[in-house]
Amino acid sequence: MKFTASFIALLSVVPFAAAQVAEWGQCGGIGWTGQCGTTCAAGLTCTVINSYYFQCLPGVRPLECVPPPTSSVPTSTASSPGSSPTVSGSGLNADAQAAGFKYFGSATDNNELSDTAYVNILKVPSQFGQITPANSMKWDATEPTRGQFTFTGGDQIYNFAKANGQIVRGHNCVWYNQLPSWVSNSGFNAATLTSVIQTHCSTIVSHYKGGIYAWDVVNEPFNDDGTWRTDVFYNTLGQSYVAIALNAARTADPNAKLYINEYNIEYPGAKATSLLNLVKSLKSQGTPLDGVGFQCHFIVGQVPTTLGQIMSQFVATGVEVAVTELDIRTTTPASTSALQQQQKDYQSVVSQCKATTGCVGITVWDYTDKYSWVPNTFSGQGAACPWDQNLVEKPAYQGIVAGFQ
Repeated sequence: MKFTASFIALLSVVPFAAAQVAEWGQCGGIGWTGQCGTTCAAGLTCTVINSYYFQCLPGVRPLECVPPPTSSVPTSTASSPGSSPTVSGSGLNADAQAAGFKYFGSATDNNELSDTAYVNILKVPSQFGQITPANSMKWDATEPTRGQFTFTGGDQIYNFAKANGQIVRGHNCVWYNQLPSWVSNSGFNAATLTSVIQTHCSTIVSHYKGGIYAWDVVNEPFNDDGTWRTDVFYNTLGQSYVAIALNAARTADPNAKLYINEYNIEYPGAKATSLLNLVKSLKSQGTPLDGVGFQCHFIVGQVPTTLGQIMSQFVATGVEVAVTELDIRTTTPASTSALQQQQKDYQSVVSQCKATTGCVGITVWDYTDKYSWVPNTFSGQGAACPWDQNLVEKPAYQGIVAGFQ
């Protein structure tokens, strides 16, 4: 984010005051209600994370609380991209909570937070009560070099959510993909890789201790045929790497919910059975595990009616479940009939989750087609989200609303 010279100059002239803000505490930003003149504690700097959230971070000297930049409220919300959007009905998160869910949320990524019109929808807590950082808490983003951690990207999204009263899902600790080469090509023996996993998981989880609702501790451990995915973790440690990661995460934050997150487990078959058996085994061994995430990357017209049945099987083992990465793609450009079917499909997913005791929430894998991962992954497909490229609600939005009824 760019700031004018006059705003930067303002940072150096605010008078010092006696009140102290601890590390990671808020010290300014649009909507900040704290008394201006509050200071960060010694050794901390009031750092601009975004225009809505300034935070006390480690630095060479204390810097006074920065007053938020003025923000005028436009008179016409329809014509101004910086205005607060009109929320259809009560909002998806409000509807979800009224239906007994903990939240309805969306994934997002750092580059998207510079899009004002996008942000003005994402930040509305009645629409989205939960935020997932799509990439900035993954291994390559947080520990690109062994022992050298960086949280700049993760902190930006975390602070955005906190500033708007939204809960955060941590994503993720251990995954075969998006690994730095020092992990994937390491040749570490079992003892060293165990230590590497423990250090990584405990460091990122403890960094956000007390502020993350749930962590996808282990992501996508199985192949579609139900066999274990062969990667550096399984090849070196066997299935024990799952318990190693979960135990490290529990020690780092005893109050965060710990999940295994997987796709294509929404149907009866080898993959769902393998994960179910793993969950039972972990629970019988006393390994900390609180939930299973169903990614639910579906195709229009192919949403399984078995979703609720499979969810219930996992809930019966003593874990909660959640839809963690929902989108429903179609061939593009989307036809009217495809969008109508997509509306029914979104309703089906929400309804099945609602009917499952223990299904706590639903997260779309970004709320708008503008930032969907689908077109770059599946050639000729897209239009997978409840909002279109222009941030206009599609029929899918009303399907979600109907699912909560």
